[in-house]
Amino acid sequence: MLRVELGTEDLLHSRFALSPLFELDSLIRSLSGFHKRPLPPSWRARLAPAFRRLRQDPAFRAIQALHSRHHGPSLLAPPPATLAQTIEDDLAAVRATPRDVARKDITAALARRPCSDPEVLAVLNSRAVVSRLAEAAEQAWHELLAADWLRLRAICERDVLYRSAELGRAGWAAAIAGLPHVRWRNNGIEVTRLHVSKTINAAGAGLVLVPSVFVWPGVAAMLDEPWPYSIVYPARGVSALLEESNGTDDSALSDLIGRTRAKLLRSLTDPASTTQLARAHGLAAGAVGDHLAVLLRAGLVDRSRSGRSVIYRRTPLGDALAGGADR
Repeated sequence: MLRVELGTEDLLHSRFALSPLFELDSLIRSLSGFHKRPLPPSWRARLAPAFRRLRQDPAFRAIQALHSRHHGPSLLAPPPATLAQTIEDDLAAVRATPRDVARKDITAALARRPCSDPEVLAVLNSRAVVSRLAEAAEQAWHELLAADWLRLRAICERDVLYRSAELGRAGWAAAIAGLPHVRWRNNGIEVTRLHVSKTINAAGAGLVLVPSVFVWPGVAAMLDEPWPYSIVYPARGVSALLEESNGTDDSALSDLIGRTRAKLLRSLTDPASTTQLARAHGLAAGAVGDHLAVLLRAGLVDRSRSGRSVIYRRTPLGDALAGGADR
């Protein structure tokens, strides 16, 4: 079990952040067979051609070589700084990794899972290894994940919106309630089901909490120096995205209020903004706003302001209709 002890200063400095590069790293792990739960067949089939093309590059195979069943190098996905993190921010952090830190990470990874591919070893032993890995990661981003990122980011943002509200309402214990294998206990966060057993003290630097799509259904921890301590957890609602369709028929709800409005109503299990819903469903924000206005007039959703955003949530009537469709 991992335990991170948090003092008053740590609670003030702990934060949520998003990591596009960690999502890419986790996706590569899944496609490479290292994840405990493989991608759904539909996702794997869609990404397989690009994955085969990428594997022709020794630098991409070097990224794969640094992974093992229970570990991945922080070099390839440094902990993010903010909720506004972009892939360009992440890649800049990789390229800024000091050579001695990168060499230590690579040596530890090869000790866990030795590599015999001479082309891969040539990349990993080169003086330009950091830049070559960053270039391969950038290419993989465009080939594998860029087209889906806005939709996946919306899921992670909605998770942060929910947990931030819980944090303000009842503190950190409430904010992390419901996370798999994570609990708040005696002024610290404990994480089970990790292949690490240690207690660490955040020493005033706080903890970074990172919602993720592809880490589901487990959790991950980033504990390597000099990066900040981070815990990566599955975002709320991600199981519905990654599980194959169970054949649920919501045609009755679609016939009643329209297919798009039914889709939006069902997706409001957690509150969301117009922009988040538009990204999640690949729709124009204006069209989503029009549909939400109809649902609002019908009493199926209500809305409130959070900062600059207007947040929509289902009403009890909306829950009843969406729940009936689910059943």
